[in-house]
Amino acid sequence: MGFFERNREQLAERGIDPARLPPGQYFTDRFPVLHVGDVPEYGVGTELGPWDLTITGLVERPFTIGLDELKAMPSASLTFDIHCVTKWSKFDTTWTGVRVRDLLDRAGVQRGASHAVEHAEYGYTTNLPLADITTDEAIVAYAYEGEPIEPIHGGPVRIVVPHLYFWKSAKWVRAIELVDADRPGFWERNGYHNEGDPFREQRHWGD
Repeated sequence: MGFFERNREQLAERGIDPARLPPGQYFTDRFPVLHVGDVPEYGVGTELGPWDLTITGLVERPFTIGLDELKAMPSASLTFDIHCVTKWSKFDTTWTGVRVRDLLDRAGVQRGASHAVEHAEYGYTTNLPLADITTDEAIVAYAYEGEPIEPIHGGPVRIVVPHLYFWKSAKWVRAIELVDADRPGFWERNGYHNEGDPFREQRHWGD
């Protein structure tokens, strides 16, 4: 029996439904660290300055919001499984933040907007249809398991879109741009699937 089969058996032995695990994934209690580039530092006196987020593109009222103002908005604490394209999955993770759709409602989505581009530090981008980033569970998260998100995991703020592979949830997000056509991001231009559904095992172009 191979590693993945044993891993699924171990889930069943723990009373966890193995069907929660997408094909080709293994369950882990750890939270592996994977990202492109350095871990940024924010704050007075740092190269990047204080963190903020800009909502821009095809919106009626573009705006920029700081961390304190983001935390003052109506928030949600949500628990869900997350899945990385590198084949690990972590169950029952709890994140707190503001639903992306609430930020977009504040900005006013223009007619014709069909996709969102998440912009993060060092030029990283990833693309999503608007429908994927405006679900009940799609949030701009500032806390993980009740604590501020560690910088290595994308803190102070990252996107969390749990129904897609986790590269679609940009760490250190700085802007959400609405556009009128699909615009593949960093990993999508480098061979990753444009949609990234774990349960359809959409890891690479052609999957």
